[in-house]
Amino acid sequence: MPIEHAIWKINNNPIPLPDCCLGNEEELEQLIFQNPSIINDQWLLIGRQVQTSFNKYIDLLALDASASVIIIELKKNKTARETVAQAIDYATWIKELDTSSIVEIFKTFDSKYLKTAKTLDVAFSEKFGFRLNEEELNNSHQMVVVASQLDSSTERIVKYLSSSDVPINIVFFQIFKDGNSKYLSRAWFIDPVETQEQATTPKNTEPWNGEYYVSYGHNMGRDWSDAVKYGFISAGGGRWYSKTLNKLQKGDRVWVNIPGVGYAGVGVVEDSAVSVNDFFVQTDKGKMPLLEADINASYHKEFKDDEDKAEYFVKVRWIKTLPLNKAVSEVGFFGNQNTVCQPTTSKWNHTVERLKKIFEIK
Repeated sequence: MPIEHAIWKINNNPIPLPDCCLGNEEELEQLIFQNPSIINDQWLLIGRQVQTSFNKYIDLLALDASASVIIIELKKNKTARETVAQAIDYATWIKELDTSSIVEIFKTFDSKYLKTAKTLDVAFSEKFGFRLNEEELNNSHQMVVVASQLDSSTERIVKYLSSSDVPINIVFFQIFKDGNSKYLSRAWFIDPVETQEQATTPKNTEPWNGEYYVSYGHNMGRDWSDAVKYGFISAGGGRWYSKTLNKLQKGDRVWVNIPGVGYAGVGVVEDSAVSVNDFFVQTDKGKMPLLEADINASYHKEFKDDEDKAEYFVKVRWIKTLPLNKAVSEVGFFGNQNTVCQPTTSKWNHTVERLKKIFEIK
């Protein structure tokens, strides 16, 4: 079913605003360039009108927090089906790019458009709050088609590709006019969090071993010593970070990795995820909300009433924890920026078996 946009102005009676058009879709590209949050506030733009080896130009390129490359292609004067096919064609080129090529794309983009003289790793760190992992850069990619409408045939194609684990999505923009003011509305064909998770979750190579991987962002608005003291893991600042916490159920075992540091804990889930406003901890003064307890981090307190950006918590009974200076990191260990995932790779099986020996647990 085609997605339709509508906006009503509320006075005594709701009045629908008439839709209108931008002068051209290059104008929409310029709007996204000026404010990338129009399309996704968790993406870092790294390229515009990027020339491929076959002399075609990708409208926009971006990175997400997992260093997945996102191809953003505007429909412009093409049909929606042609745009989807073109995005897939571009993905075949992106997939083969090495780290130095991605760095060079950003360097060209910065020199021509941003003029900040920043390197890609600096821009990434400023955007996401942690360093870019070169090994993860371009390990996965996503395709996003920007359109104002979608025909039924293209809708079926995109649904089929997505259901077949091809990370592709469509974002719809519509312009509305109210007097001299214009308003831009946005709607996603598929939840962008699902597409991002689909792109960055390791593909099936071995049966899942039943052990959950957790990435805990110490020094990113949270603190590992708090997690150890009060028994929790958490994530927030955006739905991509927090949504995967919902995978966890009571009794699940989690292995916690601190990105850039190492594995620092293993524990058993005691309850499902709740928002920061609903998470209470036991203290010397009795049970109280975490934000009122003696803590070392903010836990995105400024977003506590924002359902999408608030910090979410899962209560954990720790089996064993390590201080940060003794966290375990070895060559060959599994790592991923997804907050929670169920890896099905030989690297994860190796990591868990090795950690069991190090942590001296079964």
